Amino acid sequence: MALRSTKNSSLVYSTELGGSCPKCGKPLASCACGKKPSAPKGDGVVRIMRQTKGRKGSGVCLITGLPLAGAELEKLAKQLKQRCGSGGTVKDGVIEVQGDHRETLLAELKKLGYTVKLAGG
Repeated sequence: MALRSTKNSSLVYSTELGGSCPKCGKPLASCACGKKPSAPKGDGVVRIMRQTKGRKGSGVCLITGLPLAGAELEKLAKQLKQRCGSGGTVKDGVIEVQGDHRETLLAELKKLGYTVKLAGG
């Protein structure tokens, strides 16, 4: 296996590892540059819960268990926030909608064909 001598050079092929990715320089078998992030696996139930912890008393609705990732999740979050007339965000695959809109979110997600449960107290 050849060693890299300068910062501008990269390993193109190695008899030990085969081809390498032009972006990250890792072997093609272990490269993750071209792979799309997969949707999180779950039990198929979307859960809606209300949380105030760590938010100075302001409540938010958390929507977890959606089998979506990336742009699809952002698109759904935008649709739900518009339906509720509220703000929110997407963090770590969880949609957060400001305020207590559990019943509205439940009806909207059921209309979209998801199996939905209200979780928490």
